[in-house]
Amino acid sequence: MKVLPPIFLSGNGTSRSLECPILQSPLAGVSDQIFRTFVRRWSPKALLFTEMVNAKSLELGHGKEKVIELSKESGPIGVQLFDHRPDSMIDAAIKAELSGAFLIDINMGCPVKKIARKGGGSALLKEPKLAQTIVKKVSQSISIPLTVKIRLGWCEDTSDPISFALGLQEAGAQLITVHGRTRRQGFSGNANWEAIAKIKKSLDIPVIANGDIKNSKDAIKCLEITNADGVMIGRASMGAPWLVGQIDEEIKNQKTFIAPDAKMKVSLSLEHLKLLVLKKGNHGLLIARKHMNWTCRGFQGASALRHKLVRASTPNEAIKLLEEELIKLN
Repeated sequence: MKVLPPIFLSGNGTSRSLECPILQSPLAGVSDQIFRTFVRRWSPKALLFTEMVNAKSLELGHGKEKVIELSKESGPIGVQLFDHRPDSMIDAAIKAELSGAFLIDINMGCPVKKIARKGGGSALLKEPKLAQTIVKKVSQSISIPLTVKIRLGWCEDTSDPISFALGLQEAGAQLITVHGRTRRQGFSGNANWEAIAKIKKSLDIPVIANGDIKNSKDAIKCLEITNADGVMIGRASMGAPWLVGQIDEEIKNQKTFIAPDAKMKVSLSLEHLKLLVLKKGNHGLLIARKHMNWTCRGFQGASALRHKLVRASTPNEAIKLLEEELIKLN
């Protein structure tokens, strides 16, 4: 396929360039600073995101750990905010910019009930005027670019995603990421890439396609169908921090990517565990369990290893299991 050009974004005074067309989605409970460090090994120039941030909580001083000292991380890091109150969104966006955010992204697509019930995330799909007001006021309050993530609408019967996206563009959005499902669908069924193509054709700003992109083959097919400016990788990267870099290389027809083998996966799990324990203490083991369960797959003995790891009661026990596995693999 053709090589995708850089994506240029102009903020209210600060321009940004996305050199890599493959973006890493914000993932609740996953895309923390440690996970982003691993993604960076394979994707030095990709746009990564913090976990989604509740704007009101950040305004009140909570959730600061998600955005503190972003400028010290290598590569571009975006902060994705959610809320339905313009003033809270403005305050949070300013705080995120001051912390070093590369850009601000507003979530208007999260289908989680506890978020939508309070008017945030996908609930804004039903409130186009409010959505436009938030985009306009936030974009005027910061100097870095403002982007938005949406879905195809609240449900199939009432959705008009093209009009919704056009309204956001007019309000000041510099880029829109479209997940190819409605809120009602959640993550069920297939992502509608043809619908994303219609949105892309209707807009003047860059469009990123999202949904059902699990590998390079999916990414290439999605880009061919949608003519999008790039793709965003979400759940498929859980346990596979190399995926964004792998897809970026392979869509460029580069041959340098080496798929992680069993030894690399176990080594990565061990390093991830140690870093989480160093930062979180014993609680780090609880967080690491899901990452180890996702990463330790696809090799002989992986199932038995995962079975033991989820039952490890202390960090040292889990570390010993991984170190013993590495000895077997040497």
